Amino acid sequence: MRFGLDGGEAAELDLEMEDVDVKQQAHSAAAASAMAASYNEQIRPLLDAVDRLRQLNVSQEGIQLPTIVVVGDQSSGKSSVLESLAGISLPRGQGICTRVPLVMRLQDGEPPKLEIEYGSGCVVAIASEEEVADAIDAATAEMAGSGKGISDAPITLVVRKRGVPDLTLVDLPGITRVPVQGQPEDIYDQIARIIRAYIAPKESIILNVLSATVDFPTCESIRMSQQVDRSGERTLAVVTKADRAPEGLLEKVTMDDVHIGLGYVCVRNRVGDETYEDARAAERRLFEEHPLLSRIDKSMVGIPKLAGRLTQIQASIIARCLPDIVKQINDKLSRSSDELGQMPPDLNTVADAVREFYHIVKQVRASLEKLLVRGEFDEYPDDRSFHGTARITEMLSGYAGKLPAQCSMRQRDGDGEPFLAEEMGVLEETKGINLPNFLPRSALLVLLRKKVESVMHVPHDLVAQVWDYVEELVMGILQHHSRSYPQVHPSCRRAVQSLMDKVRARSAQHVNELVAMELVADYTANPGYTTKWNDMMSQGHGRFLGAVEDHSSPAVVDLPGIGEVDVSHLRQQDNKLAGQAFDLKARLAAYWSCVVLRLVDGLALHVLYGVKRLVEKDLEDELAAQVLGSNMDGVERMLVPTPATAAKRDRLRKSISLLRECRELVAHTMDKINTTSSDRV
Repeated sequence: MRFGLDGGEAAELDLEMEDVDVKQQAHSAAAASAMAASYNEQIRPLLDAVDRLRQLNVSQEGIQLPTIVVVGDQSSGKSSVLESLAGISLPRGQGICTRVPLVMRLQDGEPPKLEIEYGSGCVVAIASEEEVADAIDAATAEMAGSGKGISDAPITLVVRKRGVPDLTLVDLPGITRVPVQGQPEDIYDQIARIIRAYIAPKESIILNVLSATVDFPTCESIRMSQQVDRSGERTLAVVTKADRAPEGLLEKVTMDDVHIGLGYVCVRNRVGDETYEDARAAERRLFEEHPLLSRIDKSMVGIPKLAGRLTQIQASIIARCLPDIVKQINDKLSRSSDELGQMPPDLNTVADAVREFYHIVKQVRASLEKLLVRGEFDEYPDDRSFHGTARITEMLSGYAGKLPAQCSMRQRDGDGEPFLAEEMGVLEETKGINLPNFLPRSALLVLLRKKVESVMHVPHDLVAQVWDYVEELVMGILQHHSRSYPQVHPSCRRAVQSLMDKVRARSAQHVNELVAMELVADYTANPGYTTKWNDMMSQGHGRFLGAVEDHSSPAVVDLPGIGEVDVSHLRQQDNKLAGQAFDLKARLAAYWSCVVLRLVDGLALHVLYGVKRLVEKDLEDELAAQVLGSNMDGVERMLVPTPATAAKRDRLRKSISLLRECRELVAHTMDKINTTSSDRV
């Protein structure tokens, strides 16, 4: 009987309280059912989608997925934690038990399923939970060898059964610094590389497994996680073996000397042959009854709390990262599609190859017209070697500078030949029966020939320089536009070399004709010739003769347009002959200006015309003859892609196919979630 109530009143109150309890239980059950429905409708599809993306290996496209990565020092209790979460036994033994990344995909549901996936799509069904450890060992041996080495090739374990949390975790090899017998000497470096690769992405949540028996700051796993997550905002710590070192554990997990941003969860490992149910019951008693461990906040203890925290964190990070994943998939798909579109098309027939070849020739011609004819350098704004018209203009300017515009009017330096000695000698040799003061035409031709022959190498050097440059430029442009078909480069090179041989021969003939024409006759219609000769004669001839005839005047005389010359040797000669020699020199000087102008202008126009002809006609004809040929040998080589091109095209096509599948998967998942939400509303 309750205090202050009679029996009937007490019974009535008990009935009322039972009714309240029933209503509360019903309300709780309804709430739990609603939460479960919401989870299955909103969260579970996202988890399945991310798991499917992981199966498709979308990370090979550089797209990182939200991942819970389990790390810890060797013997920290990682396997025990994962066994408790999955409710199954994993491989045990001395040394490193986990030798490859183990992706554990846990699914709460029916019917039960156990299977393992590894290698290139190998899937093995596991008959019972007792066979899981052996199946993992067998797959590990196939991926990492039967010894004690490790591999970065992952194995996926799928566990579907009632009561497990919906989680996907990646278990990595335990960190060890000292290799045991059979392990490589750089085992630590190998493990560290694998761990860093998984924990570095910002999408990764680090589940750091720490043993309560050690000081946390000394743990290598803490040091590694702090290198990539200095603030600890994506690190959760699970402390194992709490029952073995309860002293000071409360202070360790509350003071947080190692910056664990997502907090701690303390657990008790399964001992011996305990069932998982017995282990959980013992864990509850430990944290409720132990005088030290019971003081730890209940939200920080037990495998169920750990499972709940991980599920919550996983759902949160997936929801946060999914929009960015979608964007990355679309961006990568766009880039891969653009890159594939820029690759040369597949060539299946000779007709396809011929069309592609002429497309290349069209591109080459367009580029060469810009560079060598119109002087447009937008394709190569910063590479001056491709600025064809500018470089050829420089060569022509240098050529003009190498041809002396003036005949030497003074005695030659260093050879001791006096002023007008050459001219007087020629006049003596060409004299004949002529009228008085008649200047023999042959004398001018003799001097002109010597002058022309002394410089005839200059135009030959010019055309050689120009065509060497043009050949290099044409070959560079041709190889650039046909870079996708290097198999035709030998034929193209032969075509260009053959064409340039013809061009050089044509230019050499033109230079020889230019020189030969100058020696045919002394002719010009250029009024500059007469003007210059008259100026030299009117300003210098009288002064020159006066100095020669007047032996009392200084022997060195300054002549306009000539400069100072010594005429002492001419005072002993025939004054009439000296006057004729001066006239001859003046005529040659005036005429030489016309010769040089013809050599410069004629050769420049020849070069420019030759370049234009080469670009607009000759190159295409020669390429067609060499590459197409009579039996299409050259162009048929285009039908066989190079290994690099074939590999790149295959890679891009696989990438595009994979990314499209991933995009459709995510879109279907989001549509499903949105449709379910709309139906509930």
